[in-house]
Amino acid sequence: MGSEGHSDGTVGKALDVLDMVSSHGHPVRFSDLLEKSPYPKATLYRFLQTLTHQGMLAYDTDRGTYSLGVRLVRLAHTAWTQSSLAPLARPFISDLAAQTGETVHLAQMDQGQVLYVDKRNAAKPVEMFSQAGKVGPAYCTGVGKAMLAFMSDDAVEAAISRQSFHRFTDHTLDTPGKLRAELAAIRTRGYAFDREEHEPGIICCAAPILARSGKVMGALSVTSTTARSSLATLEAEATRITDCATQIAAEAENWRFPDQN
Repeated sequence: MGSEGHSDGTVGKALDVLDMVSSHGHPVRFSDLLEKSPYPKATLYRFLQTLTHQGMLAYDTDRGTYSLGVRLVRLAHTAWTQSSLAPLARPFISDLAAQTGETVHLAQMDQGQVLYVDKRNAAKPVEMFSQAGKVGPAYCTGVGKAMLAFMSDDAVEAAISRQSFHRFTDHTLDTPGKLRAELAAIRTRGYAFDREEHEPGIICCAAPILARSGKVMGALSVTSTTARSSLATLEAEATRITDCATQIAAEAENWRFPDQN
């Protein structure tokens, strides 16, 4: 969150306010925003008025609440179609979900964190953290580790420096040393696992999506639960998963994506 002295000036502060509204996940009142705002009441109100006037926020006069505006949704959709793997990867991950009967995630790296850009649910969906548009940790997710393992040395070290290494479960890799050892193993076998490292009972097998140059474009995973599957069962799908990643990479070769490292 920014502050009155934010180095990005007025634009940075306005984006902070957008983030505040978005983070609630539902329409929010001015009083609720003010409680967590680093800005004085008058400053916060001015930003909200400007963002509403520009269509980045919408104000419900009956309920007295702010929510994300239509203009922001349009911009987000344009960014998604132009810079995300999701549109071109969708038929491939849909087929993979149908073939495996499990949930398939598609993700890209954003400032050292995992950005989930698409998700195809299993035949019998399971409630879990990951949803398209959500940001998750890289060090304890299958897709995150799959991407980290194949990034350049400088990029992976920069990404590691951004990890919290919070211990979500008893299986979480909670130090840079443990993570580096895991990444070396992933590079050797070509795919990664989530061994209930982020959420109890949630496991996956993930593969990186690599350009011919070796550049990391993203990653995908087949995800299940310990109640209905096992790591051995998911690993049996590794060839199918890596083949899907290769198909997506080939489809994406003629597209231009932002730097994912």
